[in-house]
Order: sequence, then structure tokens, then C-alpha cells
Amino acid sequence: MNRIFGTGKPKAPPPNLNDCVQNLDSRGDSIDKKIAKLDAELVKYKNQMKTMRKGPGKNAVKQKAMRVLKQRKMYENQREQISNQSFNMDQANFTIQTLKDTQDTVTAMKAGAKAMKKEYKKINIDKIEDLQVSLT
Repeated sequence: MNRIFGTGKPKAPPPNLNDCVQNLDSRGDSIDKKIAKLDAELVKYKNQMKTMRKGPGKNAVKQKAMRVLKQRKMYENQREQISNQSFNMDQANFTIQTLKDTQDTVTAMKAGAKAMKKEYKKINIDKIEDLQVSLT
């Protein structure tokens, strides 16, 4: 059959939450750098407008500054979305880790209860009572 239809592509492993969070954080950092670059450009335009007189030249610089402000606003919205996604994934990762820890705790408590039952069977209460009576 495989000769006729071929074989399927091997399935990739599911994405890891930690890797996804790191990827989002790095994207957020790159957006922060872009915003800082636009802020520097805005400062440059602001300083240019301070020294210019009213007229078409100043209006052109204003238009450039407005374009940069729109870009900055867009990047800030993207950064906000990325940080929200990252936060949600962190919360999911925390919940998963808490559940795993709870499962480990329950398993350890079950093993401890078994060990205690086993040790209690070794203790002879009559001997302890006899010992206490003989000591008094």
C-alpha cells in the first residue's frame, strides 16, 4: 500500500508552553526596540518643529511625525496583545505545573500511608502495654 499512496509525514511534537512564552517575549522585546527607535525619531521631529516657522515645511514635518505616531500606536497595541498572550500562557503553564505537583504529592502520600500501615502491622500493642505496666 505504501508504494501506491506513499507514507504520511511524521507528526511534529506539540509545542511546549515554555518555548512559546520565550518566543512571545522575544517578539515583545523586538517590538520594544522598534518603539524606542520611533520615539527617537519623534524627538528629532519635535526638535525640528521647534526651530521652524509656520509654513509648508513645518506641515510636512508634522505629517511625518503623525505617521510615526500612528506606527508607534500600532506597535504598542501589538506589544499589549503579545504581553497578554504571554501572561495567559504563563498562567496555563503555572496551572499545569501545580496539577503535576499535586499529583506527585498525592502519590507520595499514598506511598507514605502504605508504609505506615506496613509498619503498624509490625507493632504489637500488647507488648507496649506490658512494657508500660511493668515500668509503673
